[in-house]
Amino acid sequence: MSSETLTLADAFRQAEFTVGGNGPRKIKVLQEAILHLDGEMDSDHYGRGETIEQFQRQMAEVLGKEAAVFFPSGTMAQQIALRIWCDRKGVKRVAYHPLSHLEIHEEDGLKELHQIETVLLADKDRLIRLEDVTGMNEEISCLLLELPQREIGGQLPPFEELEAISAYCRERGIKLHLDGARLFEITPYYQKTPAEICSLFDTVYVSFYKGIGGIAGAILAGEADVMQESKVWKRRHGGDLIGLYPYILSSQYYYNKRIGKMGLYYEQAKELAALLNECHGIRTLPEVPVSNMFHVHFAYPPAEVEPVLAEMYQRFGIGMTPYLNRTDTGCVFECSIGDQYETVPQDTLRAALKWLDAELELKHTI
Repeated sequence: MSSETLTLADAFRQAEFTVGGNGPRKIKVLQEAILHLDGEMDSDHYGRGETIEQFQRQMAEVLGKEAAVFFPSGTMAQQIALRIWCDRKGVKRVAYHPLSHLEIHEEDGLKELHQIETVLLADKDRLIRLEDVTGMNEEISCLLLELPQREIGGQLPPFEELEAISAYCRERGIKLHLDGARLFEITPYYQKTPAEICSLFDTVYVSFYKGIGGIAGAILAGEADVMQESKVWKRRHGGDLIGLYPYILSSQYYYNKRIGKMGLYYEQAKELAALLNECHGIRTLPEVPVSNMFHVHFAYPPAEVEPVLAEMYQRFGIGMTPYLNRTDTGCVFECSIGDQYETVPQDTLRAALKWLDAELELKHTI
């Protein structure tokens, strides 16, 4: 099949190397995680047992919180955290960014299941700043901040501004919740431990399938009494499966395997972004990444970019992305650096991007 008829997704799947992520999500991800475990080891049982409790203790310590609870999904964990804070204050209203996961990816679960109103802070193309918080007219129970802000390229505010927002919220009795799905990935930029970042927040959610690369699963951490209450809501949400051990064991295995690589991923993301920004018609957001994740913007529509990328994949055996999303000015994809990047031959990658630059320059001159 020629590059003219091969779809971008098909060309990506056939590429020998891919620049992003930790590899395809195949059954071997679980097989590797449990390969060396004792098959007679007890599983967790409806949220109890050493398998789940030991991991929860480990994560509570890492995040600097009194307790932690393992959830099958971050969607469940975050809705529950916000519900608890609303119930405790008696105000069923929270605030977050217009492009928060809760607002655009959860079918209004927070509103429909919990009847919680939302206040959207900041414009959708920028971060929430201190003045957005201090300028709120509505009374809220909790403010949610996402670090990094995924939908706008993984941008981050200065740490000093986070400290100021945290202090303001505590002075006024507003709880601060961290959507830290990619928390571990931002520690190299801030030069802070997870616990130091989490100290600014009352509750924290982290994911184990994004940068960590587990199968699925999340941790919610905070004060012990809040976490005990979250277990009740976890049962109400149907999250207390008889056994969560495939998710727990893979989360713990890949956490231990990759947590020490976050600095490497960050440096590699900056390296790749710099190469991409040298190409005609390409810019990254942020220009210099602040984590291992960033967005790649093309100044041309998908119909023009897809065949060029597909041909590049075939010529050089390197896949960048299986998709492009249309924007007002062209198209975009998200790039997250993980274990795959170091497998890519760097001379071949540079040759591929040099070829891509020439092809896009030709489009610019036509």
